[in-house]
Amino acid sequence: MEFSLLGPIAVTTGSAELSLGPAKRRSVLALLLLQPNTTVPLEQLIDSLWEDEPPEHARTVVQGHVSRLRATLAEGGAEAYGIELTTHGSAYLLRLPEELIDAHRFGELVALARPEAAPGDAVPLLREALGLWHGPALTGTVTSPPFAAAAHALEERRLTAVEALGRAHGALGEHEQAAAILYSAAVNNPLREGLIAGLMRALFRTGRQSDALEWFHRTRRLLNEELGVDPGERLRGAYEEILRAEAAGGGRAKPAGGARSAGGAPAGAAAAPGGSRSAADRGPRPVAGADRGPVPDGTGTVDAPGAVPGGDGARTGATDGTRAGSGRAGAAPRLLPRAPARFLGREQELAALTAVLTDGGTGESPLAVVAGPAGVGKTACAVQWAHLRADAFPDGQLFADLRGFGEGDEAAPAEILRDFLLALGTPPERVPGSAQAASALFRSLVAERRLLVVLDNARSSAQVRPLLPGGPHCATVVTSRSRLDGLVATDCARPVGLQTLGHEEGAALLGAMLGPERVAEDPAAARELVDLCDGLPLALRAAAAQLTARPRWRLARLAAALRDERRRLALLSAEDTGIAAALRMSVARLSADDAQLLSALATSADGHLNASLAAALAGYDPERTQDGLDRLAEMHLVDEEATDVYTISTLTQLFARDERGESGEGRKHGTGDGSKE
Repeated sequence: MEFSLLGPIAVTTGSAELSLGPAKRRSVLALLLLQPNTTVPLEQLIDSLWEDEPPEHARTVVQGHVSRLRATLAEGGAEAYGIELTTHGSAYLLRLPEELIDAHRFGELVALARPEAAPGDAVPLLREALGLWHGPALTGTVTSPPFAAAAHALEERRLTAVEALGRAHGALGEHEQAAAILYSAAVNNPLREGLIAGLMRALFRTGRQSDALEWFHRTRRLLNEELGVDPGERLRGAYEEILRAEAAGGGRAKPAGGARSAGGAPAGAAAAPGGSRSAADRGPRPVAGADRGPVPDGTGTVDAPGAVPGGDGARTGATDGTRAGSGRAGAAPRLLPRAPARFLGREQELAALTAVLTDGGTGESPLAVVAGPAGVGKTACAVQWAHLRADAFPDGQLFADLRGFGEGDEAAPAEILRDFLLALGTPPERVPGSAQAASALFRSLVAERRLLVVLDNARSSAQVRPLLPGGPHCATVVTSRSRLDGLVATDCARPVGLQTLGHEEGAALLGAMLGPERVAEDPAAARELVDLCDGLPLALRAAAAQLTARPRWRLARLAAALRDERRRLALLSAEDTGIAAALRMSVARLSADDAQLLSALATSADGHLNASLAAALAGYDPERTQDGLDRLAEMHLVDEEATDVYTISTLTQLFARDERGESGEGRKHGTGDGSKE
């Protein structure tokens, strides 16, 4: 006997399939299989089976479905397989060997695969795992939020396996196979950045560099239009790898023979529906230089990121008659990302930035630090201000993602300085190799210019200092999840803090994303959504993405699903973008002691506590606790509302609890010593 969750819900014995009956009965079985050998409360079954208010006789209906399932399994010979469906008070338990469930076998096969260490073994393991899928997970169940969340989680595991299979083929040098596998998945998941990054690398290594770059630009455009965010570390990392390899003239494999479909589809891969262009490819080409500083091509000039390597200037998106992004003397670099989509409010913060950065009375280069918690919109605020005030900096605007809170290593100052110097017209052979020398050259080049520098996602003051211009007419904006107290102390940086959105601003953001009519239908639900998202723009945008994908859902229905704290973080995610991913990057930078303290704080009943209570929860002495609280407050993982009064947001609590649950007693994060700047 075998149970199928990875496709239509089914139970087979030999070659025969048992008749499971209507959707609600299949859904009861699915929920029991999702929690095998675990008691499932009757109330959980009722909540999962009815999208709206359950009927008065819901308990009787569920009991009837369980009774019929028990009889069906018995008729199929369940006892011989060690399968038993029992009642425990007001809960049910499906006892069975877990290897009979296809989702369990899938997980075991994926866990055995090691795409990088043993790719030759990983390929057959992952192919066998993916072969267990026969359509969308949990097909045939009711369409309630709990089943939608469970299906989403299973689909995430499938896509992770697809990405791993692509990496395994790549490690074996089988880049055509990798591209073919990743292409169809990418077409169906155009916002999954890790998947697109893998496809870009595979396409580039088969000689399709222009197709690889096209995937980056269309994904960047979709992220901006759909979610109002910029590409994350994995996608930008793949893009920059390709640009660097192009500049060096290496890293490309010769194109394989055979036809290609539009968008870089490998021969034999399915084309995107709707003609020769996929839905992700519609719309104008992005303006060159919109996302990243130029990269040298070995000739003393610079290709814009939107240019097709080896192509002519007509394809770069330049609008001024010169080569886009040219590093020749006199060209003013314009490296800002596109202005954030649907940017609303923040008038006070924008005014504060104007006051700080246009203050010419000190004779010094003004410096502002935009700080706040993960997902509060620091980058959007800084970039919006930079676009609004671009005319005040006619000699150019530089932008760099310092990757302080990302999956990989933070950006080295020498790497950023090289991009800046090239954008300012320095020939590649004249760029110093050391960060100290490059920093000195940078300051001398911009000393008399009116230049704006935006340094996004900084981890520490030490990372920022070599990148600061020295001229009195230059201005710098730094964004960080840390307060960067070191910059305040040594460089007279002026902090501009970003707070979460209130009900009015949060509802306005939902209206901008969904349309004001949809929000006006249920203003109370909109206010509740703002509360459930802790007022974080990133969480609200992810919630809007969920509602955009489900146009028939009312706001109250999503609010009801988000009330379940077990599912809230999963529902506030869109592909690999969401509040959980953002918090994970913050927590990953903590020392083990501070991560353990945060995990302990998450057990607080109402999220309000003082140092004494924190010490009791963590089992630390008072001095160690106070130092840890100071560091968590500096990172905006807790907020010090008043002297010895700390709060931790609900979403941070939920994330820390999840992390604690996965590791048993809290993961160990980071390698730092927990010391302050």
